[in-house]
Amino acid sequence: MRLPSRPFAATFALALGCALPAFAEGPAPVELRILAINDFHGNLKPPPDGIRISDPEDRTRQVKIAAGGAEYMATLVKLLRGGHANTIFVAAGDLIGASPLLSGMFHDEPSVEALSTMGLAITSVGNHEFDEGKDELLRIQNGGCHPVDGCQGPHPFTGAKFHYLAASTIETATGKSVLPPYEIREFEGIPVAFIGVTLKGSGEIVSPAGIAGLEFRDEAETVNALIPELKARGVEAIVVLIHEGGEPAGDYNECPGISGPIVDIVKKLDRAVDVVVSGHTHRAYVCSIDGRLVTSADKFGTLVTAIDVELDPTTRDVVGAKAENVIVANASLAPDPEQTALIGAYDKLAAPIADRQAGVVTQTLSRIPNAAGESVLGDIIADAQLAATTDAKTGGAVIAVTNPGGIRTDIAHRQDGKVSFADLFASQPFRNQLVTLTLTGRQLKDMLEQQWLDAKRPRILQVSAGFSYAWDATKAFGERVLADRMALHGKPIEPQADYRVTLNDYLAGGGDGFTVAKQGNTRQYGVYDAEALYAYFRANDPIAPRAPSRIQRLN
Repeated sequence: MRLPSRPFAATFALALGCALPAFAEGPAPVELRILAINDFHGNLKPPPDGIRISDPEDRTRQVKIAAGGAEYMATLVKLLRGGHANTIFVAAGDLIGASPLLSGMFHDEPSVEALSTMGLAITSVGNHEFDEGKDELLRIQNGGCHPVDGCQGPHPFTGAKFHYLAASTIETATGKSVLPPYEIREFEGIPVAFIGVTLKGSGEIVSPAGIAGLEFRDEAETVNALIPELKARGVEAIVVLIHEGGEPAGDYNECPGISGPIVDIVKKLDRAVDVVVSGHTHRAYVCSIDGRLVTSADKFGTLVTAIDVELDPTTRDVVGAKAENVIVANASLAPDPEQTALIGAYDKLAAPIADRQAGVVTQTLSRIPNAAGESVLGDIIADAQLAATTDAKTGGAVIAVTNPGGIRTDIAHRQDGKVSFADLFASQPFRNQLVTLTLTGRQLKDMLEQQWLDAKRPRILQVSAGFSYAWDATKAFGERVLADRMALHGKPIEPQADYRVTLNDYLAGGGDGFTVAKQGNTRQYGVYDAEALYAYFRANDPIAPRAPSRIQRLN
């Protein structure tokens, strides 16, 4: 990035108080507006929680604003394009996957169509783009009917009109990226490169079966290796779309004390990189890191980032950049009629399934864990999966465990207490199939020890009623679960004994680093997780939260 020189020359002339020889004014900068989102996750309708921001009247408090939804985002995108000759709409991954029922039951085709319709041009690939595997991502890009469920929508699915970029996602057989690494767009004759990368750790949080034969390489090293190639093509202005992010302490347009992977990644990037659009952490920020503008737009379509870039026509490099996160405020934006029609067409097909009443909740079922890592909703989901597989014909399970990352939202208590299938699906949106398999007591303990593979981000498995254990935070990795405190219905877990354990197919395949689960044998496949939860609600209506007490944390 080259800083503009003309303002300094003018200041110098004024300071001297005398005339300077006339210099020819250089051409005015070319202005480019980049609109950006991240982590949309198929939220075609406004998410229930909207967005929380600092109260302008009292910065110590937060207020909730109704925000998001494709109808309102499309309107805001049009407004933000207005008055700008050069614009482009981009994203930083996780546009699909972990989606509400309206999008998820159609394999996210509705969301892809909605974003295509509102003019999205380019996006990086996020880890959730691989939820259904590499081949499904390629179908999402190129179009065609789903290989299992066929064509379910109101019209043929022709694929994304925007382009996925995946510079750091490499097919090991060929050494090439699974999708193009970058795309170059010209604005008034000035080329601007957009490089797309996903987080290096994707392989640890995506179903192993879906990414077989793929390698996720270091983000900064991948970008830096492309710089000579881009410069050889005459590109000086470079924007990175990266599905990795940070954790700031401030409000949605601030950046105090940002931490997390994005900080180190940006510091390692070649100085040729001018702007970084980030995601993954579901946070909102506008930062300057190592002299580069770095942005993120929260999650679920609640914000659109407006990035204004100045391009020097002579050097063709970025000479200025600033950004603002703009709230997709439902109260002040009219719904876009094209989006309304699209959503309505899918809603009509989804309604008979989505609107099925599951039961009643007496209070909100929270997914927020206690100090031991156990949550109210996690307990209920584990119980539902055990109930679905207890019978000998359905698996003969005695224990069920589920991963916390698969629980995406609370099940909220409304005025009438009623809960629909769509509400349950929102909390379990991955369409994971239940798998019952046999583990020894020792293997079960070893699997639980893998909860701390990532010391900074432990993944505490949620467990079904009747099974309990304690863990000691002061112990070394591999020794935190106390063997003598593991019990099933009050009886100690025997290391050599066999236990039928139910997991979802993501965990059973070693997802989230739980590789011990792959050792389980005599596998029996069952219903999908959301269907198990629905059946549990129907059988136990009404559902009341119970204080989590199955996992004990020492120290």
